[in-house]
Amino acid sequence: MLILGIAGGSGCGKTTVVKKMVNSLPKDSVAVISQDFYYKDNGHLSAEERAKINFDHPASIEFNLLVKHLEMLRKGEAIKMPIYSYLTCARAKETIPVNPPQIIILEGILIFTNARLRELIDIKAFVDADADDRLMRIIRRDIEERGRSFKEVLNHYETYVKPMHLQFIEPTKRYADIIVPQGGANDIAIDILASRVKLNLRK
Repeated sequence: MLILGIAGGSGCGKTTVVKKMVNSLPKDSVAVISQDFYYKDNGHLSAEERAKINFDHPASIEFNLLVKHLEMLRKGEAIKMPIYSYLTCARAKETIPVNPPQIIILEGILIFTNARLRELIDIKAFVDADADDRLMRIIRRDIEERGRSFKEVLNHYETYVKPMHLQFIEPTKRYADIIVPQGGANDIAIDILASRVKLNLRK
């Protein structure tokens, strides 16, 4: 089994890179695990309290469970991956069954901030993009998918996203084995990354 970690700032194009990686690798050989499913369950909080959750801080992630699940998959054991909703800030009662695949793609903005997680990742890729490009994607995503107003998105970006990116996410670029500039538009870098994954599998 090979674990590929894809990190990068919010709105950098990680989802596009992951989709292109999945399409370039052998069919049914890949399972994608998102850090976002492992946010701590805060469904018990009030709407006002949920609005203040800092999703860009490492403390918001239940890393122990994520590490445990990856270790189980590596041992050949199936897991029940949680489902998380940004609208309710809670985990669903349902889970997603994941059987051990040949390749795990682990993606998330904070996955390189945890030392135990980094040790489990065989190849680390950091998706890089200009701050203004990331902000435009964040505005579009948060309005369409998370029900925020334009003003709320900008306030959230200024209060949480930008400072947390500078403090926690940008510094983890030094852990990357490969940096993918220009986000999901860089097909050459994605092809190189896919080739490296295939080479490791053959070994």
